[in-house]
Amino acid sequence: MESLGMIAQWPVANAAAAVVRQDGTVAGTHGPVDRPFRLASVTKPLAAYAVLVAYEEGVFELDDPAGPEGSTVRHLLAHASGLAFDEHKVMAPPGTRRLYSNAGFEVLGDTVAKAADMPFAEYLRQAVLEPLGMAGTSLPGSPAADGVSTAGDLARFAAELQAPRLLHPSTVAAATSVAFPGLKGVLPGYGHQNPNDWGLGFEIRDGKSPHWTGAHSSPATFGHFGQSGTFLWVDPAAGAACVLLTDRDFGEWALPLWPRLTDAVLAELRG
Repeated sequence: MESLGMIAQWPVANAAAAVVRQDGTVAGTHGPVDRPFRLASVTKPLAAYAVLVAYEEGVFELDDPAGPEGSTVRHLLAHASGLAFDEHKVMAPPGTRRLYSNAGFEVLGDTVAKAADMPFAEYLRQAVLEPLGMAGTSLPGSPAADGVSTAGDLARFAAELQAPRLLHPSTVAAATSVAFPGLKGVLPGYGHQNPNDWGLGFEIRDGKSPHWTGAHSSPATFGHFGQSGTFLWVDPAAGAACVLLTDRDFGEWALPLWPRLTDAVLAELRG
């Protein structure tokens, strides 16, 4: 894809990208797709997928208690548990505010590990990484932010999100639809959003402004970005997904470039 060539002009030392169609075919790539990059919060969708596999396997129910009093697995996945960003401190009653929380994903990891009687990283490997052939992906630390992966591996995950094999399509549909609608909150890096819509481990585009996706991204677009300069989006209206990994931390440089790339990719897909 010609549009991915834009990345060559970016102020980053290394970058890799891939675009994957709904049928799983790779529409185009750029850069070293087998090079490992730190994912930062793009770890969360992978972790969430493992949590949803655990739910389908009967390890627990989504509405089972987890985290602060009154919170459930569903609240934790949707950043609605009330836990603070990076500490196990309750900032609001569950279901009242969208408080983006790394701590919440650490509680999720502990919940799976305890219920399945194995370390979360191992559960993730067996439930998601191995079945999808993601041999270059690992979780050496927190399920919130410590994943390492390649553009090639994330392209496989992006294909799974568009045509699920590991989960029932209805589970993926629920995970990529708004959970606890109407909650206000801050989208890290982009400020206060009302509403700050989120699914179960996936951020939902809707009408958010400003946003890291494109001006032409459909409201149904879902995915995640990471502070390590990474993103993954799936746009159901376009019938495609895009993965971007860089080795430059997210900052001012990304604000104009990411949406421009996304819009160029969408335009090229439209033909």
